[in-house]
Amino acid sequence: MALSVEPRGALLIAAGILFAGCAPSGAAAQVRPADPVAAPPAVPRSAMGQLDPQSPMAELPGLGVAWPDLSKAPAEPADPQAQAALTGDTRYDYRIDGIDAVATTLLKDRFAQLSTLKANAKEAANAAQLDRRAREDATLLTTLLRAEGYYDARVTTRIEPNATRPLVVLDAEPGVLYKFQGVTVAGVEAAGDKAEALRKSFGVAPGDAVNSDVVAAGETSLRNSIADGGFPFAVIGDPQIVVDRAARTATLDMAVVPGGARRFGVVTMTSGSKLFDARHVQDIARFTPGQPYDASALVDLRRALIQTGLVSTVKVEPVEGKEPGTVDIAVGLEPAPPHTIAGQLGYGTGEGARAEISWTHRNLFPPEGALTLRGVLGTREQLASVIFRRNNFHGRDRILTGSLTASNLKRDAYQARTFGLAGSLEKQTNIFFQKKWTWSLGGELLASEERDVDASTGAARRRTYFIGALPTTLSYDGSDDLLDPTRGFRLSGRLSPELSLEGNVFGYARVQFDASAYRTVATGAVLAGRVRLGTIAGAPRDAVAPSRRFYAGGGASVRGYSYQGIGPRDPNNVPIGGRSLAEFSIEARVKAFGNFGVVPFLDGGNISTGTLPSFSDLRFGAGVGVRYYSNFGPIRIDVGTPLNPQRGDARVAVYVSLGQAF
Repeated sequence: MALSVEPRGALLIAAGILFAGCAPSGAAAQVRPADPVAAPPAVPRSAMGQLDPQSPMAELPGLGVAWPDLSKAPAEPADPQAQAALTGDTRYDYRIDGIDAVATTLLKDRFAQLSTLKANAKEAANAAQLDRRAREDATLLTTLLRAEGYYDARVTTRIEPNATRPLVVLDAEPGVLYKFQGVTVAGVEAAGDKAEALRKSFGVAPGDAVNSDVVAAGETSLRNSIADGGFPFAVIGDPQIVVDRAARTATLDMAVVPGGARRFGVVTMTSGSKLFDARHVQDIARFTPGQPYDASALVDLRRALIQTGLVSTVKVEPVEGKEPGTVDIAVGLEPAPPHTIAGQLGYGTGEGARAEISWTHRNLFPPEGALTLRGVLGTREQLASVIFRRNNFHGRDRILTGSLTASNLKRDAYQARTFGLAGSLEKQTNIFFQKKWTWSLGGELLASEERDVDASTGAARRRTYFIGALPTTLSYDGSDDLLDPTRGFRLSGRLSPELSLEGNVFGYARVQFDASAYRTVATGAVLAGRVRLGTIAGAPRDAVAPSRRFYAGGGASVRGYSYQGIGPRDPNNVPIGGRSLAEFSIEARVKAFGNFGVVPFLDGGNISTGTLPSFSDLRFGAGVGVRYYSNFGPIRIDVGTPLNPQRGDARVAVYVSLGQAF
């Protein structure tokens, strides 16, 4: 930002400098005429022509200030404590007078951040230090006032001795607020029909205060608007402000060269960028060739490329297009380490202890084709899987996944040794680009040997199932945060038509609906609730594989009960699952102190053998949880107890995991 002064103001400034230059060395900034004094007496000299050290000092000429009489003892102050406060090292207070009517919150905040007096208020200071700090803050306050348009602002300082500690006072005289007499945005007419919108985006008009923050914000707004308006090569000069001190006004001039509107051309890769080709970057981008240029689309592309996790630095910039009237986008990428090792520990009553580890090569099959080796070792679960995942598959945040899995699950209701092949295509959300709508289409082929109990006799049995499924999901997320929502709601539905072969072939459909809502009821307190309903239509319960039935109970279901512990039971008091599900939860998430919070909760649910969910015979669980809000999400510990337990239910259940319960 350039600043110049009209000739009238310059003349006044020059006169002030000339007057100051004529003042004697050591004179104060404000000089008043001295009282008439007699001519100084002759100065006695010794025989050697040197100044006699015993001779009296002459009066200071022209200032009206006498030399101190060193032959007299200094007078005792009326208040010895006040004198000690001024001469010794002591704490101090400070105050600013004269700005209450003009100071903005921003000015006060800036002064508080930069003030020398405030920064050193807890340290003892002597008189010289107090004077220096006061003068520094006076200069600071003068600068801040002038930045807000008070160009005649003056600040003086004084120190008032008090009984306990000295008081430093800054006396401010803001003066008159300077305003713009004229504002021009020269050259914007070349933008054609967008000129008026660009001129309005600057936002500074005649009559506005000569405020540097307003001018800087207007300049930023103009630069963003002209870039988003299709002018990638626009040149905008610095604001030129000319202040007329005599009239207490100013003029502001901005020079703009739009450079012509452009359309998006093609994406090009700079030399050395071997992670992705231009076609894949174009799949990630939200713009297509031929659309009007928009600079915000480049910011979005840069964030999306970083979100892949495969690049350490990204450079995205517009360059002259090969086709007339176009702008090509040059992309440069520096690779990040491609390997990731992750681990997870957890424990749940009914699920037992569980440890998971995975190794991923995130770009083994370019572009963005990742291979993951995953293993789970637990007291009730063992699993090994190989997963292929391609991110941004022919579109932004579109994920193609294929997996091969072998697992052994031991639950109270059943044991299942399963070998499975699965694949899916999904539109996914993430913490960088939380989406309202997501979906998935998938397919599964399973071979599972499962052990359960005949519900009528209580005898153990083993059966082998061959299952084919086409799971589909659709979700809406209207919450404000993916990991720890404080307001909004979420809805999701899942439909999975399935064919099963066990003795004979039969079909059925599994349907599940989930809804949750979040509301901030007080500072640091969120009320959250959820409902889940499910049904299996088309086959009796006993025909459906035990691992495909509905169950309730556990840390993500009805807390207070063991995992899958709610619902019908066989003669051995073992859960056998059902065809329909009904659950609800309500909890208060209260941040207690620091990063810790407490969460009292009440859950309820049941499992029915009929097709439709039933709300009778609900099992209720209640308890309290502790949350530690880390940088990567809440860490959850919940302790619950069943309010109306069935025979054999434990009195206390504990759950430890990452993330909120829902």
